[in-house]
Amino acid sequence: MTLQTTPVIVPSIGGSPTDAELVRRTRKGDNSAADALARRFRQPAYCLALQLLGNPDDALDVAQDSLLNFFTTLHRFDASRPVKPWLLTIVRNRARDLMRRQKVRNKVALDPTGGGPTDEEATYIPQLIDQSADPEGDARQSQLRHHLWAALGRLTTGQREILILRDYQDLSYSEIAEVLSIPIGTVMSRLHRARTSLRGLLGDEFAGSFMRRTP
Repeated sequence: MTLQTTPVIVPSIGGSPTDAELVRRTRKGDNSAADALARRFRQPAYCLALQLLGNPDDALDVAQDSLLNFFTTLHRFDASRPVKPWLLTIVRNRARDLMRRQKVRNKVALDPTGGGPTDEEATYIPQLIDQSADPEGDARQSQLRHHLWAALGRLTTGQREILILRDYQDLSYSEIAEVLSIPIGTVMSRLHRARTSLRGLLGDEFAGSFMRRTP
């Protein structure tokens, strides 16, 4: 599907069009609505792919392929449901397929021995850092981001993805259960174990500077 460039979207009363509105308009052939959907969700798609794969080129391929699949299967989507969990399910499945085929080719971005992320890649590190815990400014934040990036790289894929879905993508437990195809109770127990593992990798020096989210 070819998306048109920078159309004007007329907002709904009280704000921007809802996901459901954009889905309905896209199904009717409204290219401006399709472009709005793509712009709304391409960054979350790329972020999840990058954080799972650790390779910017692979992540871009997966995000683009996932968005294409998203639009070609839009006729099957229930417009009353949120779009993001459905799209991220596609991204996760595509990323895992790629990992199985390539066994994570050139795992640069999340390689804990590779010197940390580039400035561009650091933009996509999950926002787990408590900004109020950094009175010394940008240098401390940069150190925390790089330490977090390395720690995430040492987690299992399952631990990393559930942390990303909850603490960066901000999905609810029920939405995570949908993406991962597991019960909500399993989401809670896996998330607890993943956070415990992450804090153990961060150590006392850094763990206190990261947000502690309640269940």
